Amino acid sequence: MANPLLKPHFSPEEYLAWEAGQVEKHEYVDGEVFAMAGAGEGHITVCLNVAMVLRQHLKGSPCRTFMADMKVQANADGAYFYPDVVVTCSASDAQDPLVKREPTLIVEVLSPSTAAYDRGEKFSRYRQLASLQEYVLVDTDTRATDVFRKRSDGLWVLHPFASDQAVELASVALTIPAAVLFDELEAPAVAAHPASDVSR
Repeated sequence: MANPLLKPHFSPEEYLAWEAGQVEKHEYVDGEVFAMAGAGEGHITVCLNVAMVLRQHLKGSPCRTFMADMKVQANADGAYFYPDVVVTCSASDAQDPLVKREPTLIVEVLSPSTAAYDRGEKFSRYRQLASLQEYVLVDTDTRATDVFRKRSDGLWVLHPFASDQAVELASVALTIPAAVLFDELEAPAVAAHPASDVSR
């Protein structure tokens, strides 16, 4: 996460009013506002793949799928994040066009600068949402996906999926094949072996 901007502390109400007039997006944690960095092509591609398949799957249901521009209030203290993809099936959320407070599913596509935060502090905030059933982390480098699923007793359990495995999202009764999840994502560049350049 970047360094906080501007005044040292905003109230949640001040943040929401200020953010509504900003061109760039900012997240809000413990009274501090943080600018969000832009995403690369691979990140955007996977986000779009996930959002498209979820939207199509949930068409006609009470659930709605949103991408990176939708705020989620992550806990009662007023932390606000912009998840890469979020699904909410809440009638209350349907009444607020700017902030969702009862998400069912949240997906974050990892980047080197945010991976540790997404796995740690951000997940700890999201776990405070009673409505949240699954938290999904997609690694575009390894093409591995970690699905954290909440059990009926409230404990969160990790369900890891390898690069060639279909990802199961129990919260929305959907299985996403790896070929769909990573469609149009370029393979990472492989460095040439030093021996390959030796003249004979």
